[in-house]
Amino acid sequence: MAPLLVVGLALCLSGTWAVDKGNFKTCEQSAFCKRQRALKPGESPYRALLETMELTNTRLTLQLINDNNKVRLLLELYRLQGNITRVKINELKPLKPRYEVPDVLIREPTTEPLSVLSQDENGVVLSLGVESQRVIISARPFRLDIMEGSDVLMSLNSRGLLAFEHLRMRKDTFSYKVTSTVASVWDNIKRTTKEEEEKVEDGMWEETFKSHTDSKPNGPSAVSLDFSLPGVEHVYGIPEHADTLRLKTTDNGDPYRLYNLDVFQYELYNPMALYGSVPVMVAHSAQRTTGIFWLNAAETWVDISSNTAGKTVFGKMLDYVQGSSETPQTDVRWISESGIIDVFIMLGPTPKDVFSQYASLTGTQSFPPLASLGYHQCRWNYNDQEDVKSVDAGFDEHDIPYDFIWLDIEHTDGKRYFTWDPHKFATPKEMLQGLMDKKRKMVAIVDPHIKVDSNYKIHNEIRTLGFYVKNKDGGDYEGWCWPGSASYPDFTRADMRAWWASMFAYDQYEGTMENLYTWNDMNEPSVFNGPEVTMHKDAMHGSWEHRDIHNLYGLYVQMATAEGLIQRSGGVERPFVLTRAFFAGSQRIGAVWTGDNAAEWDHLKISIPMCLSMGLVGISFCGADIGGFFKSPSTELLVRWYQAGAYQPFYRAHAHLDTPRREPWLFGPENTALIREAVRQRYTFLPYWYQLFYRAHVTGEPVMRPLWVEYPQDLATFALEDEYLIDLLVHPVVEEGARGVTAYLPGKDEVWFDVHTFQKHNGAQNLYIPVTMSSIPVFQRGGSIIPRKLRVRRSSTCMEHDPYTLYVALNLQRTADGELYIDDGHTFNYEKKEFIYRKLTFANKVLSSVNLAPDAKFTTDSWIERIIVLGASKPSKVTLKTFESAC
Repeated sequence: MAPLLVVGLALCLSGTWAVDKGNFKTCEQSAFCKRQRALKPGESPYRALLETMELTNTRLTLQLINDNNKVRLLLELYRLQGNITRVKINELKPLKPRYEVPDVLIREPTTEPLSVLSQDENGVVLSLGVESQRVIISARPFRLDIMEGSDVLMSLNSRGLLAFEHLRMRKDTFSYKVTSTVASVWDNIKRTTKEEEEKVEDGMWEETFKSHTDSKPNGPSAVSLDFSLPGVEHVYGIPEHADTLRLKTTDNGDPYRLYNLDVFQYELYNPMALYGSVPVMVAHSAQRTTGIFWLNAAETWVDISSNTAGKTVFGKMLDYVQGSSETPQTDVRWISESGIIDVFIMLGPTPKDVFSQYASLTGTQSFPPLASLGYHQCRWNYNDQEDVKSVDAGFDEHDIPYDFIWLDIEHTDGKRYFTWDPHKFATPKEMLQGLMDKKRKMVAIVDPHIKVDSNYKIHNEIRTLGFYVKNKDGGDYEGWCWPGSASYPDFTRADMRAWWASMFAYDQYEGTMENLYTWNDMNEPSVFNGPEVTMHKDAMHGSWEHRDIHNLYGLYVQMATAEGLIQRSGGVERPFVLTRAFFAGSQRIGAVWTGDNAAEWDHLKISIPMCLSMGLVGISFCGADIGGFFKSPSTELLVRWYQAGAYQPFYRAHAHLDTPRREPWLFGPENTALIREAVRQRYTFLPYWYQLFYRAHVTGEPVMRPLWVEYPQDLATFALEDEYLIDLLVHPVVEEGARGVTAYLPGKDEVWFDVHTFQKHNGAQNLYIPVTMSSIPVFQRGGSIIPRKLRVRRSSTCMEHDPYTLYVALNLQRTADGELYIDDGHTFNYEKKEFIYRKLTFANKVLSSVNLAPDAKFTTDSWIERIIVLGASKPSKVTLKTFESAC
C-alpha cells in the first residue's frame, strides 16, 4: 500500500495552496455533458401521443415518443397543493428500473384536482385551479407551457432540448438468441436493434479520466430538459459555487456543475462543483418569483442563457425608452447523468411563497440549540487536553465569550473515528466536564471513511454486517483517505444508518458526554485516490450504482449522525451536526459551512453570496471559516472577518494545520479588543438570532437573505451581494484599507437607524458611511422591535436567565412591531408547546404585547429590563401597566 500512500499525501499537500483544476472534469471531459450539450435547439424529436392521455382527478399521464428511435417515455403531470406543478418523465418500459431519489421529500406531496379545459389534435389545455393558471401541452413537438392569463410563466422543452437516453443492451455483448416469457422484456430487447441507427460515441459505455476508468455497465442514461423563463433576467441558487449571487450565463464557458467534491482551496468566480449540491433555482423579476426543483442526485450540469446577457445597462435603458418589444428571457437547461426527470415547478408568486412551497416539499431549517448560534473556536488541531484547557482559559482571561471548542481528526486514535488518542486525550470525560462546569461545549469530528484495520471495532462490525459500499466486482470498496486504506459505509441503507446512530450512545462512543456534538467532514465522499477525489461511479449501493446516488451521500451521513445524537438523549435533546457535503433536504438536519476557503479578502467577500445562495434554497445555517482555512490572514483581514461573521448565521473560526495559531488574543491588545467587541455584539443579539431561526423553522424563510426578498420590485436590489438582511441590514467591510463603504438603504418610505450610533437615515438612497477599524455597518429598520441581551457572559448558557432590552425603531408612517420567542434553548419540548411567543407592538405611543401561542406554557426567570426607543422625542412621563398574562 506504500505507493498509494505517496499518491494520497501528494494530492492532499500539493493542493494546499491552490486547487489543481486538472483533477476535476470540465463539461468537455464529461462524456454525457459533452454529448447533451452538442444537441442543437429547435430539433426536438419528441412528440406527445395525445391518444394515450389518461386523466384521473389528480394525475395526468401521457406517452411521448422519440421519432428518431421510436422509444416511448411516460409523462406524469401533477398539480400539488400550494401552487406547485410536478412533472415526471421516465421510460415507458425500461430494461430495468431507473433511480428515483428517496428520503428527500418529507412526504408524498398532496395533490389537487386537474381538469381539461380543451383538447384538439394539436394539444390539450388543463386548468391548474389557481386564478387563471393553466398548462398547455403541445403535441408536435412536445412542449409544456404554464400560463397565467395571457402571460407565459414558464415553458418546458420550448427550445427542444429534452433528451432521455434509454437503457439498452451493449451490442458487442448482446446475443439475439434470447428466450423470455415476458413480452415487455422482449420488446425492450428488440428495441436495442435500433442502436444501429443511433450514433455511438466515445464515453457512452466506458469513460476514462486521468488514470481512472468508469465501466458504465448500464451504458448511456443521461436526461435533460430545458426551461424558458419569459420576463426574467435574474436567477439565483443551485449552490454550492464560489460565485456571484446572481447566476451568470454559461454560453461561453462551462455550465454550473452540481457534483459533491472535495476541492482544496477552491477558486472564486467560476462554475466548478464544490462540496454540496442543491438542484434548486429561484427566478425573480419585479412581477413574479418562481422556482425550479430538479430532483436528481446524479452528476448534474446547469446551462444558463439570456437574451439580455450581452446588453449594457445603457442598452437596456435605450430599449426601455424606445419601447423595445423584446421581452427579456432566461433559458435554463438541466443535464443529469442518470435517473429520471422529476421536477417541481414552484409558481410563487412572491419570494416568500417560493420559500414556503419548497419547504412543503423538503422541510424547513432545523431548529438549532441556542448555544450553536454563539461563537465556535476551531483549528486543525488542538494538540491535547492541556491545549484545550489553555485555549478555554484564554477566552476567560481576555473576556471573550464562546460556546464551542472543536477537535479535528488528530484527536482520534490513529484516525479511527469514535475513539480518542490514548496519550493526548486520555481522559476525555474530564476535559468535557471541565467545559461543562463553565457551561461550554465541544464538537469532535466523525468522518465516514473507516480505517481498514482488523483491530478496530467499528470496521469489524461494519464489515461483518455487510454495510460497506461495494465495488463493481462485489467486494468492499476501498479507497485512500486520512487513515490510509479506508472503506465507506453505505449510508443509503436504513439499517446502516440505524447502526451508525447507535454508535453515538454513551456506552458505545466511550468518553463522550451530553456536551459533545459532531462534525461530519469529507462526506462527499472524499477518496484521495479516486476519480476527481471521490468514489468510483460504478461502485455499488445495493442494486444502485454510486453514479445514481452520489449527491445524496453527505445528506445520509449527516442524517444518521443527527439521529445518533437525538437517540443518545432519549429523544430529548436537539442535535448539532455540521456537514460539508449536502443536498436538498439537508436544511432539516443541521448546519453547513463553505469549506476550505483561504485567508484572502476575496474569500471574505464571497462568503456573503455563498451563504445567501444557500439560504434561498432552504439552508439558513451557513457560515464560512473566520480568517480563512488556508494561509495566514493579516490582522486587518482577521478583524474584518470576525466583524462580518458576527452577523452571519454560523460563526466559527477555523484554520489549517500548517497555519500559525490565531486565537483572538494573539494579535496585540488593540486587535484583541476589536475582535472581543465583534464577538460580544454577536452575543447581545442571540435572542434575535434565535427567534429568526424559529421563524425559519416554522415558515421556511431564510434567516440571511438578499434585499430583493423584502423589496421584490426594487430593481436596485436584484444584483446586490455585498449587503443583506437578517431583518437588520448588514453591510460588512470587506475591502482592504477601507475608509468608507457605500450601502444601499432600500424603501422610499423606510427609515434606517445605525445600531451603534442610533443615527437616522432615509431609505431609497446610497449612503456613504465612513468607517474605522471598529466599524460594522448595521442598520435597524424603522418600524421594527428587536430583543437583545446586553449582559454578555462567558457563554450563551450563562446568559439564559438574564434580562432583555427591547430596541424599538420608529417609522412615523406605520406601527412598529416585532416578536419575542423564549424556550429552554436545547430540547424538543418546544414541540410540546413549552415556549413563550409574543408579538410586540408600538403604536400611538404605547408598547404592548400579545400572546401568539395562547396554548403554550413556559416559565422564564428573564424579564424586560430596558426599552430603548429610536427616533422618538423624550417623553414627559412613562406609565407602566402589567398584566398576569404578560411574559
